[in-house]
Amino acid sequence: MSKKLVFFLPSLCGGGAERVTLNLAKLFAQNNYQVDLVLAKAEGPYLSQVPKNINIVNLNVSRVALSLLPLVRYLRKNKPYALISAMNHVNIVAILATKLALVKTKVLISEHSTLSRSLMHPENFRSRLLPFFMNFFYPLADKIIAVSHGVADDLAKALNFPRSKIEVIYNPVVGDELFEKANQEVNHPWFRDSQCPVILAVGRLTEAKDFPTLIKAFYYVRQKKKAKLVILGEGEKRTELVNLIKKLGLDNDVDIAGFVENPYSYMKRCSVFVLSSKWEGLPTVLVEALACGANIVATDCPSGPREILKNGKYGSLVNVGDEKALAQEILKKLEDGQNKEVLTEAYQSFTNETVFNNYLKLLMQD
Repeated sequence: MSKKLVFFLPSLCGGGAERVTLNLAKLFAQNNYQVDLVLAKAEGPYLSQVPKNINIVNLNVSRVALSLLPLVRYLRKNKPYALISAMNHVNIVAILATKLALVKTKVLISEHSTLSRSLMHPENFRSRLLPFFMNFFYPLADKIIAVSHGVADDLAKALNFPRSKIEVIYNPVVGDELFEKANQEVNHPWFRDSQCPVILAVGRLTEAKDFPTLIKAFYYVRQKKKAKLVILGEGEKRTELVNLIKKLGLDNDVDIAGFVENPYSYMKRCSVFVLSSKWEGLPTVLVEALACGANIVATDCPSGPREILKNGKYGSLVNVGDEKALAQEILKKLEDGQNKEVLTEAYQSFTNETVFNNYLKLLMQD
């Protein structure tokens, strides 16, 4: 009988951490592990992507904090070999539930964002209390995984925690499915006009992604060159971004197209892919765009872009919030023309096989 693994998430709404965790769960299921995907609430666009060999367990609660007791009951009944979770508030519940359940389940928690940056922009009072709880509970986990060296360094510093206790494993991003989807057609009229270059950005419409800087940069680009900008994503900043687009008179040239199931076909066909973030953990979309052969311009934000792009070898890096520098680099890429040949070495660390083997090694350690 193969070992049972549990992946614990709030839901399958369209975020990077959710997508990465689902990819990881799929990899273990493909390699003959029994996999349960335990969700605080079984909802979100990624639900349709869960394969039949993964068992969905719906705790059916409105908030992650309320999933504590149902998760304790689940762990006592099933006694899985290991529980893997992502995102700090989820990780705290995962550790506490395992301790309360009195089971020998290994707990692997992963940190996906730069903690110090996200703490500078707390969403609510609970977010301000997070470092206190993380300081207490994180040392109780069997393994702490950071998705980049930048995230690991920041986490150790923010929590005054030994850096040696944090493992770095990149996200499983690149596999056959990505390349298959990249070859599908794009259902957007702007991608059918080969005469007009399309600049692409993908991400939640949040403070961290800093799309206002991208839109302002595009305003400068548009003064020099005919082009279009497509942003794939949904979020609380939509109204603010739409108002900025109107104010700059870009209504006919910028489309906030919402969440799409397959962003890879857009990445393969765009003229330039831009990441304008103020902070990141390990921006999955940047790896995906790299694997799809996109010309890339990214902010040199903490953390991830510099690691992924190997100090600018595989794409341009500009200072955070500098719309004129962003515009200049976008224009340079547009002048360069066609996307360059994708080098496998550029994304080798992020392939499913590499990441799966790294997780396997960690699970097998005492």
